[in-house]
Amino acid sequence: MRIKASQSTLLIIDIQERLLPAILDGESMIENTSWLQQIARRMNVPTLITEQYSKGLGPTVPVLREGVEADAILEKMDFSSAADGELFKRPGGDRQQFVVCGCETHVCVMQTVLDLLERGNQVFVVEEAVSSRRASDKALALTRMRQAGAEIVSREMVVFEWMERAGTDLFKSISREFIR
Repeated sequence: MRIKASQSTLLIIDIQERLLPAILDGESMIENTSWLQQIARRMNVPTLITEQYSKGLGPTVPVLREGVEADAILEKMDFSSAADGELFKRPGGDRQQFVVCGCETHVCVMQTVLDLLERGNQVFVVEEAVSSRRASDKALALTRMRQAGAEIVSREMVVFEWMERAGTDLFKSISREFIR
């Protein structure tokens, strides 16, 4: 199955200020997520952001929160972003495909992915845009999500599938600005 821009929502899970210092390669995860988010905007792919107990963990890092409407940010207490169904009431929450970034891979990301799959959604986890405190937890979670039916992808896989073809003005613009 291919990732389609018209059917996708970019889901950014719990990349929050106070959690970030404990996350392995956190800055790289943010950079890769921001890269995808910028391209998603250009391609009219909606972005949803979740925040796990923001009173304790702080808000989403500013670079990812910038330009995101308030109704696209979901405060949660459940580890799974999909547990209470609120996610699906937000702009873009009704789409069939979810491209997932965030942390922690083995907790909130994995539980969300498992719930989305159980619900019948197609789920694509961006390997370089998810992380945990420990590399072993990330690796185990990626294996488990793949076994459950999620596709583990790279950020470029997502973008080239969203674009579908070369030669368009959009392709030229994105290639020039984002693909190196």
